[in-house]
Amino acid sequence: MNSQQEQLLFSQVHIDAARNATDDFNAFHDPYKWEAICDNPFGSPIALGFQLEALIESKIKQFREEHHETALLAEHHLHFSNFQISFADVVQPDEPFEITIKPTANSIESRGQIGNRVIVRKGRRLVVMGYQRESQGPLICPEADFSALGDLHAAGDRSHIMDGCYFLKRKFMNTSNGKNFLVGSLVDQHIYFDELEDRVEFPGMFPVALLSCALLEKVKQEGHDFLGKPMVYTRHAISIDRRCLSTLRSNDVLHMLVQSPEAVPPEKGLGKLDIPQTAYNCFGLIRDNRVLYRARVHMALLKDVVDSSKAA
Repeated sequence: MNSQQEQLLFSQVHIDAARNATDDFNAFHDPYKWEAICDNPFGSPIALGFQLEALIESKIKQFREEHHETALLAEHHLHFSNFQISFADVVQPDEPFEITIKPTANSIESRGQIGNRVIVRKGRRLVVMGYQRESQGPLICPEADFSALGDLHAAGDRSHIMDGCYFLKRKFMNTSNGKNFLVGSLVDQHIYFDELEDRVEFPGMFPVALLSCALLEKVKQEGHDFLGKPMVYTRHAISIDRRCLSTLRSNDVLHMLVQSPEAVPPEKGLGKLDIPQTAYNCFGLIRDNRVLYRARVHMALLKDVVDSSKAA
């Protein structure tokens, strides 16, 4: 089985559609504010990390369907989609890039999983590398359980709960925003939404992408200087429960919980980041506090990332 490759391109309109659909107010994506970011090396706005991941998610979905692998998910109870994505560079408006999806590795017998490696490049430069794996249980924060947490509707939006352990951000699912996010991510919205066919299937990365808004609002509330001390994503680890995902409809409430951050020490070895990072465990809860997704988001100061790349 051969790898699948395709060359693509985002315009600023695509970036605007994705950031507006998710309320992502990060200055890195803003055509008016990117120049105000201290020592910004990119020279223009950049695409959203979740925007790229939504495109990856769709391409792998298409790959699985074309290779008649979709039936494996139900047959072997592979209810969770897991992403492990590392960011090495950025994609700018009108900059061609290429996604390569490697053939599916089937380890159902030994590990209860199937998976695909994915690589995003612009020319010869690596942008993203990682994988998507389908599994019987979540591979990220598998022990998380919020069933006894109580009614989160009673807690205020942008409040702290559980003795300050979690920041709560409340969002409402919206098909219009979901469609615009897909269009911004170069994904055909018809794959997921068609009113005449009574089809509403939110892509997994749409509710996950709302995490950016939650994280931004959390650190803004804490007084972080977005322009003077900019931070960037270095890694996303995400598990999505597709059984919960299939039940989502417009106006459903999504409660996002962002745990207090923890420091991640510099890593050693090939492909590792030898810089300080901060990790946030994040969760998206739907009705009855069922966990729709679990995510562990790594971030680092832009200056440290740039200095590290210069030293490499």
